[in-house]
Amino acid sequence: MKLPSSIKNWISISGAVLAVFNLAAIISLAILNWVFGFGGTYIGLFIYIFLPGFMIAGLILIPVGMRINRERAKREDAAGAERNWPIINFNNEATRNASIIFIFGTVFLVIISSIGSYEAFHYTESVEFCGKLCHKVMEPEYVTYHGSSHERVACVECHVGSGASWYVKSKMSGLYQVYSVLAHKFPTPIPTPIANLRPAQQTCEQCHWPEKFYDRKMKNLHSYLADDSNTEHVIQLQMKTSSQMTAAGLEKGIHQHISKDVKIEYKTTSLNRQVIPWVRYTNTKTGESEIFTDGENKLSQAKLDSLETRVMDCLDCHNRPSHNYNVPQNFIDKSITAGKISKTLPGIKQISMTVLYKVYGTKDSAFLAIRDQVNEYYKSKHPELVESRKADIENSIAEIQNGYASNIFPYMKADWRKYPNNIGHMENDGCFRCHNDRHATASGKVISRDCNLCHTISAQGSPDSMQYSPSGAPLEFKHPVDIDEAWRTELCSSCHNQLY
Repeated sequence: MKLPSSIKNWISISGAVLAVFNLAAIISLAILNWVFGFGGTYIGLFIYIFLPGFMIAGLILIPVGMRINRERAKREDAAGAERNWPIINFNNEATRNASIIFIFGTVFLVIISSIGSYEAFHYTESVEFCGKLCHKVMEPEYVTYHGSSHERVACVECHVGSGASWYVKSKMSGLYQVYSVLAHKFPTPIPTPIANLRPAQQTCEQCHWPEKFYDRKMKNLHSYLADDSNTEHVIQLQMKTSSQMTAAGLEKGIHQHISKDVKIEYKTTSLNRQVIPWVRYTNTKTGESEIFTDGENKLSQAKLDSLETRVMDCLDCHNRPSHNYNVPQNFIDKSITAGKISKTLPGIKQISMTVLYKVYGTKDSAFLAIRDQVNEYYKSKHPELVESRKADIENSIAEIQNGYASNIFPYMKADWRKYPNNIGHMENDGCFRCHNDRHATASGKVISRDCNLCHTISAQGSPDSMQYSPSGAPLEFKHPVDIDEAWRTELCSSCHNQLY
């Protein structure tokens, strides 16, 4: 096929070869990926980003080479007239052939590029791209995400949301994150991006919103003491997420914090918002307002004025909605309750806590230490069970290792200690950041830490000796271990976050 002579140069030929080769590679890889599932995590990068980039570079080289070649020909043809633009003459066979190739090639490439751009957009928005591309760096977030109730919600739904402006912000932030990974500049653990998160009203409330309140919920919790018998303790709680009567909506209950009739503001002195010395409560119907300050964490007015005043929203309590790092006692309790760890295996809760509260350099060393220490425990404490209950011991070791891998990440130094969960008040202060009997108004009114504000106990005790509440009246809490009245005055986290 006859083509313009200006295309006969190494730059244009190299560009054409580069474009054709990468186009063929894109089509081949796409077919292999779609039909046979070939390529794994990174194939999308090549199909939609890297190879198209090289293909476009090759296409650009073709006219560049032709232009350079034409200019050189002009200089060599001193007698020829100077022409700034090429003459397009469709009576010329070479021009006609080049135009046909250009028109059909452009249409084809526009279609391919549109599909590729669409797929590239969706690939960069996918959970796989967010969680697996940077392997170890994002492993804690990716693993805990798959253990959350939001597992079917894509990362970008919360971290980006809708709209072009936040999409551009996320991509600009992503470029720096890529640089940080390549240059090994990332912190360990990665700090929670509290200051950069999109407001909950624009993300969380697209699915959950104050008007769609939730009725009260019953929770049946099983825990096991770290003694030789793995003594079981059961507690049934009614969570007061809303008012007692459904028709009353959010007038009372935990979710009153986000009711449209109430505005709660606070100031914090810590980056992770765990220390709150100042709270303002406003009744939006009457306009009445009350200010509560922490009597044990007093700040000057000048210092308070320098702090940001934040309006409380969903994420101030639900701060780990998709990436919760469970504490060892909780995930081991769940495994025992589910039968994955035998509760008749003497001392299994105790040895589990002993090995899980130690710090290990790598996951592999942790797995080895868990296996060795559990086996050694039963050899020294219960040698008669080493053979007779070998299967139970092996199953327990595997489940402890699985719990470790799902919640503790030594490479990134990420675990429950680094990422506190504000729902509840057991291992972290959570609710007790404000509800601690210390925050008071000038007139002496306090933000109470009364247990019955948020939940009531309907039953508690061991399975063979349960105490039930009469006629729905709340039971007074009884600590499963005798600590006298300390539970009334001390915060739960002072013990439960440092048990071992």
